Amino acid sequence: MVFYQQLHPMTQDLKQRVKTLLLNYKNLQGIALQKKVVTLLDANIPYYSWSGFYFMNNEKKQLEIGPYAGAITDHITIPFGKGICGQVAESGTSFEVPDVDQQDNYLACSIDTKSEIVVPMFLGEQLIGQIDIDSHSVDPFTIEDHELLSWIAGFVAQRL
Repeated sequence: MVFYQQLHPMTQDLKQRVKTLLLNYKNLQGIALQKKVVTLLDANIPYYSWSGFYFMNNEKKQLEIGPYAGAITDHITIPFGKGICGQVAESGTSFEVPDVDQQDNYLACSIDTKSEIVVPMFLGEQLIGQIDIDSHSVDPFTIEDHELLSWIAGFVAQRL
């Protein structure tokens, strides 16, 4: 864990800085806010290689991509149950994969991706989407990442 902290200093200060930046955009809502979120994450957290939103389409039983920062992806839609995002769509709980090579139900977006974390987004009791983060590092995510992404999911959901 000490080695990780030296490589990726995700401190409380950095988390607070991202929150403060987002809170400064009081008038942003919807897609404009989502674009700002993924841009801020990409610029401020060096081990986030791809950051994006997916939203539920319950009628079609699939996730549909929202704003993202990172390499272009072919995964514009993801069926419920497929990959990490699809599993979160079914479970409604966060899912972290420290090493994607060890995960059977992994949907590869990039050969460079080594780990992934997906956090659900709720509006009230309804699961409406998720924030998805890929990393080119194995096992980079900490409890602070979970806390930050959960806070962001709630913040964005309230401003749709």
